[in-house]
Amino acid sequence: MLDHGGNMDAAMARFGGGAQDWIDLSTGINRVPYPLPNLPARAWTDLPTRADMARLVAAARDAWGVSGAILPLSGAQQAIQLIPRLGVPGRARVLSPTYNEHAASLRAAGWQVEAVATLADLAGADLAVVVNPNNPDGQHHASARLLELLPQVGQLVVDESFVDPYPQQSLAAKTGLPGLWVLRSFGKFYGLAGLRLGFALGPEADVERLSTLAGPWPVSGAAIEVGCRALGDRVWQVQTATRLAEDAARLDMLCPLLVAGGTMLFRLYDSPDAARVQDHLASHRIWSRIFPWSPRLVRLGLPAPHEWPRVAMALDQMRAVGLALQPG
Repeated sequence: MLDHGGNMDAAMARFGGGAQDWIDLSTGINRVPYPLPNLPARAWTDLPTRADMARLVAAARDAWGVSGAILPLSGAQQAIQLIPRLGVPGRARVLSPTYNEHAASLRAAGWQVEAVATLADLAGADLAVVVNPNNPDGQHHASARLLELLPQVGQLVVDESFVDPYPQQSLAAKTGLPGLWVLRSFGKFYGLAGLRLGFALGPEADVERLSTLAGPWPVSGAAIEVGCRALGDRVWQVQTATRLAEDAARLDMLCPLLVAGGTMLFRLYDSPDAARVQDHLASHRIWSRIFPWSPRLVRLGLPAPHEWPRVAMALDQMRAVGLALQPG
């Protein structure tokens, strides 16, 4: 099993309490979700039609300025698992460290996978993967630099799961270019991960082949209805991006650890002992994310408004137990 955030079963098994007792900051999911609208009964009772899917595609195209084809899927995760199965496996390179499902899905499909440290190291790969902005360090790569890389690889997969607060950095408008895939998450920015909705953007012929693998009903009627409304709600999107930027700055100010990176949906901190930091926060029923490849890094999502007092108290008490890296 690969390690992930959101593993609340493990947190409760180890530290006790029920789901209602915990604040889950182990993911980069917006904890102030898009307000769920009243859905028509047919969203639950009927299979989605082609017209329904076309409405969702049109909403995504309008929201992101997409020039290529769009395939709605059951989360960006489905695209991560299916794209490696479209062609003959070869050499894949993944800009790392990053979201671990990319390398795992490639290996499962028979690819030879190499983790590399720089964009230049991706050149020559039959398939290259860049998460932009990256998870967990939030590193951003300029669109122009990624487009320069495109002719140097067979296919370039750009995972934009955390790009919503930074629309100017998206390559969605370039997805008609041969070999370019862009993956978009819905659940993270809109705070509705349980809806299971994501998108694969790319050249029309490639997206048609991916659609065949995904099957006739890759997303639910409920996901279509909510997705159409949320993607068209510009006021909510702007207000949410503004709030997330303010909350990211607030968390950095409160946390007694050194900032090591992050995005507007999560922050990454350098700690003297990541496991001890996680245990300390867990004693306050706050779940965080640590990584098997680093003994120092801790990732925190951004709290909901009513959660800030408890989070602030737990962070402040880190100084008392010798975990702070910043002066009080």
